[in-house]
Amino acid sequence: MPPKIRVLKADLTRAGFTWRQGKGSHQVWFHPHFPSVEVTVSGGDGEDARRYQLHEIRDVIDQVAKPRDQEDKS
Repeated sequence: MPPKIRVLKADLTRAGFTWRQGKGSHQVWFHPHFPSVEVTVSGGDGEDARRYQLHEIRDVIDQVAKPRDQEDKS
């Protein structure tokens, strides 16, 4: 069973992302320290996430986490 949209939004929030309202049910999530990294999330909180949404969100969270991991190793 796919995760709900609310779970993906919670993951983005924990990773340090904030959002601005897009059109309709779309929200554009961005990270204040990585201005080039953003992802659009569409759908209501109770809807099932689509596979592409899950992959996109995991990718942007990984992009933000990698620089932090490299700093921790230094």
